[in-house]
Amino acid sequence: MSSVTLPLSLKESLDNTKVEYRRLGNSGLKISVPVFGCMSFGDTKAQPWAIEEAEALPLLKAAYDRGLNTWDTANIYSQGASEIIVGKAIKKYNIPREKVIIATKCFWAVGEAPDVRHFFYGEAVERSKDYVNQCGLSRAAIFNAVNASLKRLDTEYIDLLQIHRFDPHTPIEETMKALHDLVQSGKVRYIGASSMWAVNFARMQFVAEKNGWTKFISMQNHYNLLYREEEREMNRFCNDTGVGLIPWAPLCRGHLARPPSDFGSTERSKIEKDTSPGSHGTVEPDLTIIKRVQEIADKKGWKMSHVALAWINKRVASPIIGFSSVARIEEAIEAKGKVLTDEEEKYLEELYQPKQISGHS
Repeated sequence: MSSVTLPLSLKESLDNTKVEYRRLGNSGLKISVPVFGCMSFGDTKAQPWAIEEAEALPLLKAAYDRGLNTWDTANIYSQGASEIIVGKAIKKYNIPREKVIIATKCFWAVGEAPDVRHFFYGEAVERSKDYVNQCGLSRAAIFNAVNASLKRLDTEYIDLLQIHRFDPHTPIEETMKALHDLVQSGKVRYIGASSMWAVNFARMQFVAEKNGWTKFISMQNHYNLLYREEEREMNRFCNDTGVGLIPWAPLCRGHLARPPSDFGSTERSKIEKDTSPGSHGTVEPDLTIIKRVQEIADKKGWKMSHVALAWINKRVASPIIGFSSVARIEEAIEAKGKVLTDEEEKYLEELYQPKQISGHS
């Protein structure tokens, strides 16, 4: 094929596209690799390690300029502040709405005060007059959550609406019909799910298929080199049925991106060190696995994160990564195209020991 001279604007666009794009499952939707995880954006009153708006907005701009156009947030992240920041970035930098993929979630109630967190005070929140029908996956709760998210995001539609967890108290038919109706209405374009038992995810997909309703195209589950329990059922089911995996914590909260001796060097890891002794990445055999990541990185002249990302990028559609600086964005992007040998993968995997389920119950 003869060479073609590209129009200048297209050449500049390609030169500035630093990431690759992959189809999300069997859908036609393409997402960036990686996905920008916006959980850390918000209000330090809600989370002491949160990244405030003034710092967060330039990070989203830097990501967009490099082609990292898929942003994952949720209604409960800093009680909605994360969604607000995402919406503000689009407006502040005049980003065409169709050029970014916004993924958000519904399930937990959004607290009306920074210290009201459904995740921690579930039963009390669910009995409160202020939060009835504001949580779970009933038709009422889903519609309320989506309308509130659209307002915070300042947008007319959500590209990917994910249910944050499974709701055992609401009929699956009610949940799936509500999600289908949102897609039909145009407020939501695709639907996905997050951490749950594989059997419940399969049940939800079956109900949708049986009734001709919209099915999930993605699963955002907990998966990384130090936590591989999802390989038993969920990952297999998703791979066999065309559901794209977009795991959270692919670097295990930074443990796979730095030597064990650096644990506690960031605000968030310091809190983990002080409050969660024995967490993933802090005990054996995890510590030895991390040292092997470092060993391979040194041998190849890579960053440690590139080893962990090369391992997971082979197994998923796109990992979700949070960033606190432009340098971290560029570091993740530089993992593009890097692969491990079969021997290196075996060396990283062979010490793994089963763990208790983490991320759902």
